[in-house]
Amino acid sequence: MQTISVLITGVGGQGTILAGRVLAKCAMNAGFDVKANELHGMAQRGGSVTCHVRFGGKVFSPMIPAGEADLMLAMEELEALRYLAHMKKGASIVMNKRNIMPAGLEKTPEAYPKAIRDKIEELQFKIIALDAQKIALECGSIKIENIVLLGVLSKQLPITEDIWQEAIKTSVPPKTVEMNLLAFERGRKYSN
Repeated sequence: MQTISVLITGVGGQGTILAGRVLAKCAMNAGFDVKANELHGMAQRGGSVTCHVRFGGKVFSPMIPAGEADLMLAMEELEALRYLAHMKKGASIVMNKRNIMPAGLEKTPEAYPKAIRDKIEELQFKIIALDAQKIALECGSIKIENIVLLGVLSKQLPITEDIWQEAIKTSVPPKTVEMNLLAFERGRKYSN
């Protein structure tokens, strides 16, 4: 099987690393060879965080070369724009409609780029954009927007729903399992 490369990106505190770990666990439990890595950057200050997850028959490196990512899960709009150079032409992007002002620019909101989705679509990427924060709050906590987004992403990957559910159950705190599973289900049912 050909290697599938997924880039997960967000800012510190959005659950980017957890999303990457859940995806890697799912791919491993589905029988794929998996390589993954995490780049934390200035995560504690709201800085960029990325996770590369690659899986398939045989994977030799966890790093996704520029222009080779098949899918992107972007927890924040500017982070989607920032990492487009990693994507294959026509790749799919699951993007949270959320704007988090980069550290140091809080007093200049006009510096945040406008119409990011339009810019991405102009470059011929397929995009599913949703307000994962709203859905997460409906499920019980803003902290599970990453799981909502994984639910959307899961429909594009060759991994069964039961494997996803088991990975979520064993990756999140026990008292949050129910709401995380609900968030995942809401994500899977989302249509653009």
